[in-house]
Amino acid sequence: GPIFWNYGFLPQTWEDPDVLHEELRVRGDNDPLDVVEIGGRAHRQGEVSRVRILGVLAMIDSGELDWKVIAVDTADPLADVIHDIGDLEEWFPHVVSGIREWFRWYKVPDGCLNEFGFGGRPLGQEEALRVVEKTHEAWERLRSGSARGSGLWTGHRKK
Repeated sequence: GPIFWNYGFLPQTWEDPDVLHEELRVRGDNDPLDVVEIGGRAHRQGEVSRVRILGVLAMIDSGELDWKVIAVDTADPLADVIHDIGDLEEWFPHVVSGIREWFRWYKVPDGCLNEFGFGGRPLGQEEALRVVEKTHEAWERLRSGSARGSGLWTGHRKK
């Protein structure tokens, strides 16, 4: 079924499939970080917007780590009251569980039920920002040619 939030990605991030997450014991999914924007306006396809990162869910999809960053568009009226994942759960207590369960079940027709690390609970803003920082560093390694990149085109020639 349709997703009830805006869904996109954070540019200049990459979930490196050669990096094992120490606690979850899974590797990145070879994609940029996914973002679920929870504001009240449907964004146009390809639209670029500035978001405030609230938290992150650690989805495990077919044995790969596929972070789901939860954010709000800074121009959305909700941004005035939602500053972190705690605010989101206080003001809109079913949004995080709705996001988690949508992503848990959306591939069932393909025979895949997704799992979530950390008991399915969202990690807070500080941890989410660390995930963004680590995946940005991975993207920089990819762009410089020091990461394998699994055949991804980066617009950069290896020397």
